[in-house]
Amino acid sequence: MDTPNEISVGFLRNLADELVSHESKHINEIDPGLKDKAIVLIDCLRAALWPQIFGSDESDMVSPAIEVTSSLEKASRLLYSIISSLDSDRSDVGAAVAEYLSSLPEIKKLLNTDIRAAYEGDPAAASEREIILAYPAFEAISIYRLAHKLYEMEIPLLPRMMTEYAHRLTGIDIHPGATIGSNFFIDHGTGVVIGETTVIGHHVKLYQGVTLGAKSFPLDENGNPIKGLKRHPDIGNNVVIYAGATILGGDTCIGDNAVVGGNVWLTHSIEAGKQIIAAAERLENQ
Repeated sequence: MDTPNEISVGFLRNLADELVSHESKHINEIDPGLKDKAIVLIDCLRAALWPQIFGSDESDMVSPAIEVTSSLEKASRLLYSIISSLDSDRSDVGAAVAEYLSSLPEIKKLLNTDIRAAYEGDPAAASEREIILAYPAFEAISIYRLAHKLYEMEIPLLPRMMTEYAHRLTGIDIHPGATIGSNFFIDHGTGVVIGETTVIGHHVKLYQGVTLGAKSFPLDENGNPIKGLKRHPDIGNNVVIYAGATILGGDTCIGDNAVVGGNVWLTHSIEAGKQIIAAAERLENQ
């Protein structure tokens, strides 16, 4: 059997040419290193929001304003490069970057409510600093909120790359298109799935393994899924959803102050204030 040293350069070049020949035009247009740039962008944005935690090793040697300014400069260059690569026909890239950066104070305000919700909602949390440094939910939610604004601005691909990076880190899968109110907390978090058209109110708490997903969806005449439909549930204010619960469907609404127990499977709406536990729900649907 040939060893790696005995494989000819010519063979490898021919193989490389064959692999490249099967590449689609759209793939060839992607800027090399784009995934890495998206991750660095996340790091820069979070360093701008919390320089003492996500800033450089030298951040204690300069003022917070200088550290934040440096992070914003890096983020603006990266964002300009990424948007230009993903949408080469776009003529207002600079304005889009400025609009996005201007939204960061509001994003930080929202994230501060999420930090507070985690501290108040978890007896094990010793401090808000611990939540930022150690909680996977904060990791996922902070990246989601940074990506959601880009999704609203119709920046292609980048928001999905950002939230999938969070998914890889934490096991929490939040689509950047989901709409999530303030004071949001996911306890433990592993296995949580929140679909694109989900709408979540304020002061909502989820536990691990919760799925806010879609039922079967209609297909077009070619058998492809019809895009742009409301597929995922609406969750009201002050709702608690316990571990393993699955709530499906674009016409499913969970009312304010409702409680959904662990392992419940729901494809219908629940009125405000109702408590649903697994055993009762099974009997109700028999």
